[in-house]
Amino acid sequence: MSADKKTPPTTTDAGVPVQSDEHSLTVSPDGPIVLNDHYLLEQMANFNRERIPERQPHAKGSGAFGTFETTADVSAYTKAKIFQPGAKCDVVMRFSTVAGERGSPDTWRDPRGFSVKMYTEDGNFDMVGNNTPVFFIRDPMKFQHFIRSQKRRADNNMRDHDMQWDFWTLSPESAHQVTYLMGDRGIPKTWREMNGYSSHTYSLINDEGERFWVKFHYHTDHGDGNAHFTQEEADKMAGQDGDYHRRDLFNSIAEGNYPSWTLKWQVMQFEDAKEYRINPFDLTKTWPHADYPLIEVGKLTLNENPTDFHTQIEQAAFEPNNIVPGVGLSPDKMLLARGFAYADAHRARLGVNYKEIPVNSPQADVHSYSKDGAGRTKKVADPVYAPNSYGGPSAEPDPHEAGVWYAEGDMLRQAYTLREDDDDWTQAGILVRDVMDDGGRERLVGNVVGHLCDGVSERILVRAFEYWRNIDADIGQKIEDGVREKLGGKSEAAGMASAKSISG
Repeated sequence: MSADKKTPPTTTDAGVPVQSDEHSLTVSPDGPIVLNDHYLLEQMANFNRERIPERQPHAKGSGAFGTFETTADVSAYTKAKIFQPGAKCDVVMRFSTVAGERGSPDTWRDPRGFSVKMYTEDGNFDMVGNNTPVFFIRDPMKFQHFIRSQKRRADNNMRDHDMQWDFWTLSPESAHQVTYLMGDRGIPKTWREMNGYSSHTYSLINDEGERFWVKFHYHTDHGDGNAHFTQEEADKMAGQDGDYHRRDLFNSIAEGNYPSWTLKWQVMQFEDAKEYRINPFDLTKTWPHADYPLIEVGKLTLNENPTDFHTQIEQAAFEPNNIVPGVGLSPDKMLLARGFAYADAHRARLGVNYKEIPVNSPQADVHSYSKDGAGRTKKVADPVYAPNSYGGPSAEPDPHEAGVWYAEGDMLRQAYTLREDDDDWTQAGILVRDVMDDGGRERLVGNVVGHLCDGVSERILVRAFEYWRNIDADIGQKIEDGVREKLGGKSEAAGMASAKSISG
């Protein structure tokens, strides 16, 4: 800005001109500050309140704005307007770590959140995903416990590998995701170069009322999705630039190097789910591509940085219950629980009217009976109830509603019914043996050995060695040998573990 250009006058938040940006109102130059310096009080009071609670998981992250366009014809699977050929909409995306706090380094080993909000003509459609196609658990009753095990202890408020491995080894369904986490995808090189997944199974319905099951895959257009830092590189970067991923995304967009992803689907026939050899709604499992190949759908591009991080990114609220006609949820227990949990977390963190924050407001018209509450700014008009006789909005039932399926049985607390190929170790073993190359397996062993040697107690080490041998006997033995060598005989666990039988 040139020095001679006139700047606008400073005002209070009410628009009243301010007398000074530097000096408080006092009795004489050296006297006390007076209570009627309203601008000083406003500045101090606002400063004391300008931080909002951070997210419980996914606290550290950033994002940007862009567009999505459907480039293929998938109308045979869904009537959703946004997924018709040539349909376009604006989007906001947010990337994040899971366990770290708002000020933690970007390059900690952690899954990465990958959330997309599409502002469609039928309202907002949100996909709340990660950079891995699976998750640690399959029942929401364990979610709170899982997150606490990855965060900080009650006594010293420090993260603790012992409680992480304690939870993981007592939860064998975590094996598939832990193998991803301890491999290269545990520390992506940049957000631009990583894939994103719904992980969950969703439902689709077309104009004829035919139903399908679907998984969403966002494949980066910048490499193969496996660009990563080694543990040593990540540790070094955490000290050099804790905001490395955030900076990389912002600078790339500012320079016109727009990151993009190709959306692909795996689609399963509705009836196939009843007899498929693995439970297609189990969040710890993937669908083999040989059975359900990827179908190209569209292109997502980020081309606009935020101009106010707090308003546009920190207050962005993504929730899987934001679904549009033609798309629905599924019997995935985790997805059904997240349909409540995410929205409730936003109400607690941002206030009940968080959808009036511009970044969360749909571009579609809103005709809602929600009323009042803190933060309400949009005017409400009578009638404020339904049904009514005064022209208020009325629901329009849809005979072809996605997310509806037949179910029967007794109410009970029980795990999913096991299918022919349902177990907790097979897919993790395939990931190690058939997906990772020699270098990836070597890095996996080194990452696990380093993690286990950092404060994990002997009784947890015993279970950890067995856990990895259940995934792959050779990898498990290498991990055990590596820990034994690194600890230099200090741990009895290595010798004890070798006598344990391998289950599963």
